Amino acid sequence: MTRVIWKLIKDKLIFPFLELDIKYFDLDLPNQDATDDKVTIESAEATLNMVFDFYGVAEDERKTTVIEVFNFKGAGGVALSMYNTDESIRAFAEASMNTAYQKKWPLYLSTNNTVLKKYDRRFKDIFQEVYESKWKSKFEEAGICYIGNKMCLQPQISQYTLTGFVSIGLMTPILVCLDRKTIEAEVAHGTVTRHYRVHQKGGETSTNSIASIFAWTRGLAHRAKLDDNAKLSEFTEKLEAACVATVESGKMTKDLALIIHGSK
Repeated sequence: MTRVIWKLIKDKLIFPFLELDIKYFDLDLPNQDATDDKVTIESAEATLNMVFDFYGVAEDERKTTVIEVFNFKGAGGVALSMYNTDESIRAFAEASMNTAYQKKWPLYLSTNNTVLKKYDRRFKDIFQEVYESKWKSKFEEAGICYIGNKMCLQPQISQYTLTGFVSIGLMTPILVCLDRKTIEAEVAHGTVTRHYRVHQKGGETSTNSIASIFAWTRGLAHRAKLDDNAKLSEFTEKLEAACVATVESGKMTKDLALIIHGSK
């Protein structure tokens, strides 16, 4: 459903008012395989400090393919494999602390190093090293704090945040690169496949589009900042304000209506 919403936003809210040169790259796994992953490299090289990321879903669910990687005998099992270099962890720490400093927000590092003693501990140690050597004085001057090694996993923190902001349909993650200039704006709710299957059959859906709209506006606002484009910045502010005003006037999608008014 995200693809449908994305096109509606482009056609009705963005393209009629802005002249944009957008480059598209299909990062679906079949296309990555077909291009020997060159499409991923091409998309990275084409990035001009701003990326929009949206999710698609197979037109026909019968096309979905299940690939058996390993068949656990007996009662079954689960496998987990993760790796990161110190360089990438350090870049993550720098980007996280820069974002917190720019927004004047406290920064919390969530780890589970009592279980993943070496893997998560490496994150904790490098984050602390970066903070102490480069950011501690800046954070103190800004009146914000950094707290690491909180024994709370990321999914739990996401749920806490989600509870505070009502609906996942209102969440727009912004990913910041180490260069402090390049960002990626995306939606948090994924493809909304269940709604899309209803849409394919001609049924009526009530899908929250606010996160997708704000993915556009947050990305464009960053473009405006980089280019010192006051008119573009004003456009993004007005579009976001219009979304808020629409909901506050009582016009909203089903997910918000259920939270505000209940099921009756």
